[in-house]
Amino acid sequence: MSPVPVPLPTRVFLACGVTDMRKGFDGLAVLVQQALAQNPHSGALFAFRGKRGHLVKLLWFDGQGLCLFSKRLERGRFVWPVTATGTVTLTPAQLSMLLEGIDRSPC
Repeated sequence: MSPVPVPLPTRVFLACGVTDMRKGFDGLAVLVQQALAQNPHSGALFAFRGKRGHLVKLLWFDGQGLCLFSKRLERGRFVWPVTATGTVTLTPAQLSMLLEGIDRSPC
């Protein structure tokens, strides 16, 4: 079962690199538009990771409003790809593995 209640199929975009985790709904929505060149209200899920690697935030529009989910690891770090494009597309299954700490990154 997915840790995030998102209907399938949903496109998942990872913002590669480091994101300022002080950002909330509006700041992350701006990053989606500017850095990922996507529409934050498209229904896709957008994932961001903090500098230390133990915190992930997910932004998703459910049709009524933006939802913001976060997960902080008590030990370890989330495995995060590094690419020249700044974004990676994942399947919902790959996102689930990433959130569970399984290293199957597409990069």
